[in-house]
Amino acid sequence: MQNDKSVKNFQYTIMITKISFWSIAALLMGYMIFAMAFIAPKAHTADVCKQVKIEVANASERPFISDEEVLTMLKKRGLSPKGKALKQINTAKIEEKLLENKIIRKVECFKTIDGTVKVKIYQRTPFMRIFAVDNGSFYVDKDRNIIPVMGIYPAYVPVVSGFISEEFAKKELFDFVKFIQNDDFWNSQIAQIFVAQNGDIELTPKVGNHQIILGQLSDYHKNLKKLRTFYDKGLNKIGWNKYSVINLKYKNQVVCSRK
Repeated sequence: MQNDKSVKNFQYTIMITKISFWSIAALLMGYMIFAMAFIAPKAHTADVCKQVKIEVANASERPFISDEEVLTMLKKRGLSPKGKALKQINTAKIEEKLLENKIIRKVECFKTIDGTVKVKIYQRTPFMRIFAVDNGSFYVDKDRNIIPVMGIYPAYVPVVSGFISEEFAKKELFDFVKFIQNDDFWNSQIAQIFVAQNGDIELTPKVGNHQIILGQLSDYHKNLKKLRTFYDKGLNKIGWNKYSVINLKYKNQVVCSRK
């Protein structure tokens, strides 16, 4: 009888413990739901934006846009968040409007519960700069996008001048400049690139006092190969300053003009 009573008391204790555990769990769950449904929104919506923090990624390396410029852009568009209720600040709209600036590649905007609006700017990376006779000056970024010449400091990238359309700059010219940059010999040899009105590419080398007429970009691989052979077998023997012009336009020929 004593054993049965002990067992019953033990079972009763376990039952009470289970009830207590589930009661506490239910109370905690209820509190969490209450906090999420009432306390957090009130804390978020009752506050106003006390400060705006702008971060420009890689600004120390390529400062093409400043914090002040970003804030000015927001003010001009009526989107300056400072002093506004957090619930009225549309972060998606801020991102959308800032992306209208072609020098900006990506924007992340979010609010914090302490009343701060943070804006992180990712700049585009210029690949080359164009000085076009009829089209002004602009950059082409590494993703082939046209971006305006603006910002605090110029980018130290290859420069191409001449008769250049934006479409030509983004396609054939981009591929050519990329090839030159990725080739150790030509990257160290070519000083200037000019696009003539008829579309011919003219090169100014760093070594030798001559002008190179490369011709149309559709033939640049074989014409550069032809020029390299001429350098190795010709100019290395007769001298690098013998000619004023080296013309590679003609099939299977290198036509040179003496000084």
